[in-house]
Amino acid sequence: MNPIFYAFAILLFIAVVLGIEGLYQWWNSHHGPAARRLDQRIQALSAGAHASSERLSILKERMLSNSAPLHALMMRVPRIHLLDRLIVQSGLSLTVGRLATHSVVALVVVLLAASFAPVQLPTLITALVAFAAFAFPTLRMLRARSKRLRLLERQLPEAADMISRALRAGHSFSSAIGMLGNEFAEPTGGEFRIVFDEINYGVTLNEALLNLATRVPVRDLRFFVIAVLIQRETGGNLAEILDGIASLVRERLRLFDQVRVLSAEGRLSAWIIGLLPFAAAGGMNLLNPSFLSVLWEDPAGLKVIEAVLVSMVFGVLWMRRIVRIRV
Repeated sequence: MNPIFYAFAILLFIAVVLGIEGLYQWWNSHHGPAARRLDQRIQALSAGAHASSERLSILKERMLSNSAPLHALMMRVPRIHLLDRLIVQSGLSLTVGRLATHSVVALVVVLLAASFAPVQLPTLITALVAFAAFAFPTLRMLRARSKRLRLLERQLPEAADMISRALRAGHSFSSAIGMLGNEFAEPTGGEFRIVFDEINYGVTLNEALLNLATRVPVRDLRFFVIAVLIQRETGGNLAEILDGIASLVRERLRLFDQVRVLSAEGRLSAWIIGLLPFAAAGGMNLLNPSFLSVLWEDPAGLKVIEAVLVSMVFGVLWMRRIVRIRV
C-alpha cells in the first residue's frame, strides 16, 4: 500500500491519543480529585465572615449555584448565605441551587406518583408525604452536618494536646496549627488547614481564628478560640491553657456519654412505640386483608388514619425533645 497512507494512519492515531490525553488533562484539572479538594478549601476560606473584603479579594467567591442566572436570583433571597454556611459545615459537595433542585425533584416525583396511583390517597396523607420528600434532602444535609460537628467535637481534645506538645517543643502557634492541619485526621485537620492557609494569605491570626469559630459552631471550639485570643492579649502559658481545655472537654464528653446511656431506654421506647403500629398493621393485613380494609375504604376510617398519623408525629417530636439532654 501507499506509504503516505501508513504515515497518515500513524499520525491520525497519534492525534487521537493526544486529543484524548488533552481532554483527560482538562477534565482532571477542572473536575479531578485535586481540583475538587482545592475548590472546597477555597470555598471554605471564602465562607469566613470576619476577614475584610480587601484581604479576601484573591479568594474565589462561593457560588450558590453553578448557573449564573440562578445564582443571581438566589442572591436576592434574604439570609440565603445562612443555608450556604450550613452546607459548608456539613462537608457535602453541594450548592444551594443543587439542594433546591433535589428538593423540587423529590416533590414532583411524589406528586406524580400520587396522581397516577390506582387508589386515591387522602389529601392530608399526600401532603405529608410530599412535604417529607421535599424536606428529605435538607434533613440529610442537616444530619451530615450534625455528624460532622460531633466528630469535630470528639477530636478537639486530641487537637489541643497536639498543639500544646508542639508549643512545648519550641514551635510557634502558627506553625503548630500548620502541623495540626497536615498531620491530624479529618475533619479537624481540614479546618485547621484552612486557618493556616488564611494566615498565609495575609489574614491576621485573630481573624483566622474567628473565622474558624464561625465555620464550626462547636461550643468547645469557641472556648478554644476565646482562650487563645485572651492569651495573646494578656500573656501566659498557652500550653497549660490548652491542656486545661482538653481536660475540660474530655470530662464534659464523658458526662455526656453517661447521660446518653441513661437516656437510651427513652430513645428505644420511642422507636418501639413509633414502629409498633406499622408492624402490627402489616402483620394483621397479611393474616386477614379484609380486617383493616375499612380504614381506607370508609371515609371515617381515612379520618382515623389522618388523626393517628398527626398524633404520632407530635408524640415522636415530644419524646425526642424529652430524651435530648444538653450537657
